[in-house]
Amino acid sequence: MGKKKLSRFRELESLDRVFQPPLEEIFGKDYHLKGRWSRDVFGNDHELILELGCGKGEYSVGLARNYPQRNFVGLDIKGARIWTGAKIAQEEGLSNVAFLRTRIDFINSFFTRNEVAEIWITFPDPQEKRRRLKKRLPGAHFLNRYRAFLKDEGKVHLKTDNLQLYEDTLELVRFNDLPLEQYSTDVYNEGWSDEVVSIQTYYEQSFLDEGSKINYIRFRLPAGKEIREWPDDSE
Repeated sequence: MGKKKLSRFRELESLDRVFQPPLEEIFGKDYHLKGRWSRDVFGNDHELILELGCGKGEYSVGLARNYPQRNFVGLDIKGARIWTGAKIAQEEGLSNVAFLRTRIDFINSFFTRNEVAEIWITFPDPQEKRRRLKKRLPGAHFLNRYRAFLKDEGKVHLKTDNLQLYEDTLELVRFNDLPLEQYSTDVYNEGWSDEVVSIQTYYEQSFLDEGSKINYIRFRLPAGKEIREWPDDSE
């Protein structure tokens, strides 16, 4: 491991609102902040929004700047990436954003029923070798796990440069009759003015520089509705 990465790992320990629980604290059990993020971490009762696979945390930080009356948690397994967002948040004094270093497989150890208002999935690894949406972040496997802590009819946002991932997700949403609010295969050429286009990640800027189009979907997830796998995804 390079010296730069090691230095960032060490600094993560001292940055505000960065949580890196060891496996023994979450494997098969609830983390001590489950159900208490807004109260114990942010000191308020504002709604909580997650960014899954947050990378360098640009979206979490950007949303925190734009919406000071909401709380944000960026989740990723890569500490060297999280360091960037956590460092910026501390330097800017953003008190409404935190970062959680863990695998998304353990997400239900961290959040309780109705604790989360919205989920952002920004430029996830499309895992193109996997069949369709099988166990990818916007797939049925994870959507059913999100239902355990997302408020009823809570919003799920997907932003990606990968057209196949976008199309597969849109197909799954329609197959399950989920409330579909907004979708596009080219958000930057449709005159949007909200957080979908006002915040860009490092990777997104690279994709745009290469001439790629950015796809976006927003849908709602009913708490009482079991999400079915698309038939091609089932084993």
